Amino acid sequence: MKCTKWLAGAALALMAVPTLSVAQGKGFQPGYTDIGATVGLGNVGGALAIGGRFEKAIKKLPDLGDGTLGFQLGVDYWNYNERFVAIDYDFRYIAFSGTANYHFKVENKKIDPFLGAGLGLSSVSTDFTGSASSGLYFIGRAGIRYFLNEKMAFYADAGASGAATINVGLTFGIKPAK
Repeated sequence: MKCTKWLAGAALALMAVPTLSVAQGKGFQPGYTDIGATVGLGNVGGALAIGGRFEKAIKKLPDLGDGTLGFQLGVDYWNYNERFVAIDYDFRYIAFSGTANYHFKVENKKIDPFLGAGLGLSSVSTDFTGSASSGLYFIGRAGIRYFLNEKMAFYADAGASGAATINVGLTFGIKPAK
């Protein structure tokens, strides 16, 4: 009974979140900056990754379909346990990334599709005596934001990014577009 009341209260609270059309705002435009948390699926070892993203819209690209260039920094952490010859070993990954993202110009300012490419650095630690691979890796991804209001958006990306194949999360605008 308590759980049902709690879920009903949570649902009402979520419905109370203002869903102003971002068309009243500017969406992902130069000057916009956000930060958010993600959960990643499809990692090495099958573990969930916990991560964060920070992105700043840098400038319009009129010669490339009038899209917007953004720069994103990310960090992800995950670990998993593997058994070799009846002994358990822990593997811990921390991945840092930097990507340049092209945000497509769309009429609906609530939707922000993008493509990104960049580089990442992974750090792997383990108590396994064999080799563990740390180093640089290429990032290629496609993603989307769905703005709930001017300062909050659902976030998702998919692709080769070192930490996870699919990331989902919630971002919070910390600086509006110019």
